[in-house]
Amino acid sequence: MRLAGPLRIVALIITMGLSWILVTILLGGPGGGLPRIQQFFTSPENSVTAEPRTRKYKCGLPQPCPEEHLAFRMVSGAANVIGPKICLEDKMLMSSVKDNVGRGLNIALVNGVSGELLEARAFDMWAGDVNDLLKFIRPLHEGTLVFVASYDDPATKMNEETRKLFSELGSRNAKELAFRDSWVFVGAKGVQNKSPFEQHVKNSKHTNKYEGWPEALEMEGCIPRRSMVG
Repeated sequence: MRLAGPLRIVALIITMGLSWILVTILLGGPGGGLPRIQQFFTSPENSVTAEPRTRKYKCGLPQPCPEEHLAFRMVSGAANVIGPKICLEDKMLMSSVKDNVGRGLNIALVNGVSGELLEARAFDMWAGDVNDLLKFIRPLHEGTLVFVASYDDPATKMNEETRKLFSELGSRNAKELAFRDSWVFVGAKGVQNKSPFEQHVKNSKHTNKYEGWPEALEMEGCIPRRSMVG
């Protein structure tokens, strides 16, 4: 029983010694401060510097447009499954989500000065009436911007007048547009030259991405605002 006292003292000394060693390890030794303790509470993910995210601008463009320009991005339909999209100044003008696209030609008319949407409609160029399209694009005012994205078939019901009107809006490809071609185009009423904003892929069984349809087209850019007339 007399050994109980000395044993307790030895146990206390050992406990204190182990505690001192543990504290020394955690603090990193003399002058170590708190880095070791912080390492226990810092996850590897937080210790690695995160890569900066690529900044996206209006409509997802990789860089901003100059002043007095309108940012746009548009995608034609993919086969007869995924509808087209037309975005202008970070506003979606036409898309499947907005439920305002359809087979044929999807057209958004925009005020070329303010950038405001005037009207958006889809015209069935397989089974629809081409006169509906003609009534839509004949009376355009000077400076109106015309955004066009195809979906499924853009051309079966096209006639000579339709092709001529699109050509006058600045299109190079409207005259040769055919069954199930992919086409995206931005033109304007009153332009003197051909538009730089146009893409066209022919429907060909040798090059089609989908069975019976070519690849979808994607186009983006910056359109100069039109000057006030008068």
